Amino acid sequence: MFKKKSLPAKLWLKYSDRNQYKQYKWESKNYELHELSLYLTGDDRLNTAEKILEFTKTNKELNINHSGNIGDVVYALPTIKRIYELTGVAINLYLKLGRPRVLPQYMSHPLGNVMLNQKMVDMLTPLLNAQTYIKKCEVYNGQFIHIDLDIFHSQAIPLDKANIARWCGYTTGVTPELHKPWINVTPNDAYKDKIVIARSERYRNSSIDYSFLKQYNNLVFIGIKSEYQDLCKYVPDVQWQQVDDFLELAQIIAGSKFFIGNQSFPFSIAEGLKVPRILEAYYEILNVIPEGDNAYDFFFQAHFESIVKQLANT
Repeated sequence: MFKKKSLPAKLWLKYSDRNQYKQYKWESKNYELHELSLYLTGDDRLNTAEKILEFTKTNKELNINHSGNIGDVVYALPTIKRIYELTGVAINLYLKLGRPRVLPQYMSHPLGNVMLNQKMVDMLTPLLNAQTYIKKCEVYNGQFIHIDLDIFHSQAIPLDKANIARWCGYTTGVTPELHKPWINVTPNDAYKDKIVIARSERYRNSSIDYSFLKQYNNLVFIGIKSEYQDLCKYVPDVQWQQVDDFLELAQIIAGSKFFIGNQSFPFSIAEGLKVPRILEAYYEILNVIPEGDNAYDFFFQAHFESIVKQLANT
């Protein structure tokens, strides 16, 4: 029977016996695929639309869990919303803290080596609890789970391509309607003439230069301090707007003239709102695909500048 090894044990095996290490990696991958197969075929799992509908005929609540990063949680919302629309039952979303994160050595992340911590959940839950299709969202503390959204982490789904917003649809059998908004907030009209920008240190197209934005005097940046300071090297007069939580962030994006971002959390909010939005596409990992109205994306500088000019003049 296959048994998972600890990280030190795996490293020692890799160092001491390369052939056995290769065998272990092969068995590990196939074990995960086997576990996914059991999940997708198990009679006691709510893993198809048919099963979910049948279950909710007599059960008026669904408990759903997620332990991915905040962007992944937002991209799970259209599937959750569609489940609510199909069933009409109350949905409780439980977020698991502390799932390990593995990043390439050349990338960094504000949360370090975990997907979700308490601070991020505290920032995110006001936005999620404001959605009509979610009864409550809180930290997972042993509650019984009917639908496990974490199964998308299996190697059976390629996470570096296609569309993040479809991952949970693949494992639940419920197809999200991605051309429709899945986030609803009251727009902050104080930003109606503002171009809102977010650019994380990850997922940057190295050929893109933001310095042309200096010609616009209505720029607002949302993000962490290091990201803001980096943008100021190219666009010195951009305003930095800090927020208390992600509901406030969503209200700013919803109220803006348009939004510019790369494949990071704030773009997931803009995508869910379906506001006019421009995505800096990252050629190494193409897993964010704008869908629906007001969506623009680019690989090349000339197209970036042209789209900004078009939206700025509308």
